[in-house]
Amino acid sequence: MARKKIREYDSKRLLKEHLKRLAGLDLQICSAQNLRDFSELTNKEPWLSSSRLVVKPDMLFGKRGKSGLVALNLDLAQVAEFVKGRLGTEVEMGGCKGPITTFIIEPFVPHNQEYYLSIVSDRLGCTISFSECGGIELKRTGTRCSHKVKTIFLPTEKHMTLDACAPLIATLPLEFRGKIGDFIMGVFAVFQDLDFSFIEMNPFTLVNGEPYPLDMRGELDDTAAFKNFKKWANIEFPLPFGRVLSSTESFIHSLDEKTSASLKFTVLNPKGRIWTMVAGGGASVIYADTVGDLGYASELGNYAEYSGAPNEEEVLQYARVVIDCATADPDGRKRALLIGGGIANFTDVATTFNGIIRALREKESKLKAARMHIFVRRGGPNYQTGLAKMRALGEELGIPLEVYGPEATMTGICKQAIDCIMSAS
Repeated sequence: MARKKIREYDSKRLLKEHLKRLAGLDLQICSAQNLRDFSELTNKEPWLSSSRLVVKPDMLFGKRGKSGLVALNLDLAQVAEFVKGRLGTEVEMGGCKGPITTFIIEPFVPHNQEYYLSIVSDRLGCTISFSECGGIELKRTGTRCSHKVKTIFLPTEKHMTLDACAPLIATLPLEFRGKIGDFIMGVFAVFQDLDFSFIEMNPFTLVNGEPYPLDMRGELDDTAAFKNFKKWANIEFPLPFGRVLSSTESFIHSLDEKTSASLKFTVLNPKGRIWTMVAGGGASVIYADTVGDLGYASELGNYAEYSGAPNEEEVLQYARVVIDCATADPDGRKRALLIGGGIANFTDVATTFNGIIRALREKESKLKAARMHIFVRRGGPNYQTGLAKMRALGEELGIPLEVYGPEATMTGICKQAIDCIMSAS
């Protein structure tokens, strides 16, 4: 499972759209994402012109109220002024800095009572928590609310029923018990049907006796996108707050979106001397973790992973980017490039290596200028052919290129690379 955060706007949109389908509950919530042109926004959402409004950043970080980033009971002109004064402003939240680029606008809902609800998925089932108190009071230890969170665990094979839900709502007044119980079961149905991995409402309230989420966080299991693309309706998975893609990372990201394979690339240290081009998500983590465990995390230039049998042209474009970053700004010191990975199940090693070999040929002068030492380790379908091509390439280009099959360990290759670049020049 890959838990990916989504914006509050999308969490509420998905809940509203599917709660009616799955549980017959019609949420009366409205929300809008700001556009640069507020006249366009009001044409799309006419209720904005006739309602008192709430506006806040929708940027995957919390504590917005404490940071003065939530404005209540405004008209549309005041909302526009609030957004204008903060759009693009850099803020620091949780040790991360970044610009505010997205806001959510909603009706202002006066209320007296606040409730809390969360659902979290794990390997064996789901944990559902509910409290008669919500909002900031729930976070304060020692308050009357901090001890009122009730929790149940629902194993994967069990269904959510009124009996299962009963411990959560047992102390509610009778006039609210049924309505909130139905709401919890409905939210759980949406959670399962849309492959959420996390939902939290802190708080939700009752408006005219009907549940109304005021603040909501959601995470989806993005590995379930293949069966939910219609239900999710072009969902966006924003980067974590403070994370901005470089031009090279953006290029790889665009390649990844256009292929059924997986192409990932993150620059960790542009001046690093150890770079990876590793096949397989598990192998890529092993390589990166091993470099860190050996005490050279500060020299790790990137995290990279290709998998899912990309074709030769995709691998060529991918390898060009990795090599360009790995060879940038040569300073006379040795560098290492780790290519390959574990033992493939179905990826044709020779085919993917064809793309890498073409890129290495193109970048010969850069590799030599950067004093690059290349280490190749791979197994899987056609690996002998792929490794033979790599050995021939090393002789052809006159670049230090060591080639190993599955008889060598991935951790051992990392140590060899480190020993090589740290040896006397």
